[in-house]
Amino acid sequence: MRSTAVMRMFRQTPRMMRPVPKEDQAGHTISQRLRKLKSIPPELIPLGVVVGFAVIAAGYSSARKFWVDKNLRLGRTGPAGRDH
Repeated sequence: MRSTAVMRMFRQTPRMMRPVPKEDQAGHTISQRLRKLKSIPPELIPLGVVVGFAVIAAGYSSARKFWVDKNLRLGRTGPAGRDH
């Protein structure tokens, strides 16, 4: 009884046995992928702009913090790492 349950887990589903639709195979070259961008709903473009801006701002803020902050611990501290 246990072996049938295990074998049932490895059985292919009907969806897996069907061939891959043509639209899923498209987009292998850059120009084909750029053409697929036209299928993005226009409502998502402002969201993409806001998220993109947030990612760029976070990167800039983090890079500036690492570059400017002199109190940031960048190395080991301890008896061997003291520069006093």
